[in-house]
Amino acid sequence: MFKKINVLYFAILREQAQKEQEIHETHAQTPAELYAELQAAYAFDLPKERLRAAVNHAFCAWDTPLNDNDTVAFIPPVSGG
Repeated sequence: MFKKINVLYFAILREQAQKEQEIHETHAQTPAELYAELQAAYAFDLPKERLRAAVNHAFCAWDTPLNDNDTVAFIPPVSGG
């Protein structure tokens, strides 16, 4: 069964996906599975080890279960200046 996940893209991921957010239908059970799916679709350069995952606006582990209508964000490293 597909889940609808609201995916938010930031920084380089937003540039590579060419969008700020989308509703993505997926069978992914975790943020790790979802990122692998999106990485294949959008050719994201960053490995997941360089990102933080957030579900429903809270940082989480990569193996956190996903539910229908969750909001997921993948936060790339930021540089200050």
